[in-house]
Amino acid sequence: MDIFLQYAIICPLVMLAGFVDAIAGGGGLISLPAYLISGLPVHNAIATNKMSSTMGTVLATFKFARSGFIPWKLALSCVVAAFAGSSLGANLALLMDAHIFMMFMLVVLPATGLYLTRGNVLVTEKKPFSQKKTTLLSMVMALFIGVYDGFYGPGTGTFLLLLLTGVAHLPLKGANGVTKVINSTTNIAALCIFLLNGKVLFPLGIIAGLFGMAGNYLGALYFEKGGARNVKPVILFVLTVFFIKIVYELYFKGY
Repeated sequence: MDIFLQYAIICPLVMLAGFVDAIAGGGGLISLPAYLISGLPVHNAIATNKMSSTMGTVLATFKFARSGFIPWKLALSCVVAAFAGSSLGANLALLMDAHIFMMFMLVVLPATGLYLTRGNVLVTEKKPFSQKKTTLLSMVMALFIGVYDGFYGPGTGTFLLLLLTGVAHLPLKGANGVTKVINSTTNIAALCIFLLNGKVLFPLGIIAGLFGMAGNYLGALYFEKGGARNVKPVILFVLTVFFIKIVYELYFKGY
């Protein structure tokens, strides 16, 4: 494929992915297919996507931190739990049939969508727990989502955001801040591996990353101004894209 056409396909979609990811997570459901559609080899696509997404996520994390949305002590505790869960999930992936897991997700995704359409979900903040209980529940949720991320991965930020608000009773802005810190940390760790193995295409990754940073910045502003009113439709969009992806892989791609 012509290099100009590659950039024309990838950069706008990476910017859209960054916008979505800053608000509700799930940007990888848009950005990675963009790299693959452009004709890049799979390993280069995954690695270069990780570079551009890391650039955008780090910027969004910085923006959230400056806005005071990140409870750092809680966030760092969740990072440790997420790393432990991711390691466990990667090992489970070697033992469990992914087809069974994807069939399970066909039930989980519509159920999550129905949960979101309830009137007060994300709009009305739940009564906070004690600090000790909040930390414990948040770490358990981070561990659980870390297992999912290590096993399969797509939509990790979206699911973590929903669990931190719904189960741990974190306020929406704090939950999104914790999610951004975890995403940034895991993205940087994965990017280092790809860089050491020479899989990142630097010119494309840097330019697409700048587009991703612009999308993340605009998304962070959009989230800051609109809160739950802006988050719910974006999460529903991410869940719909994810559901279509799984249906395609199960019934058309023969996963």
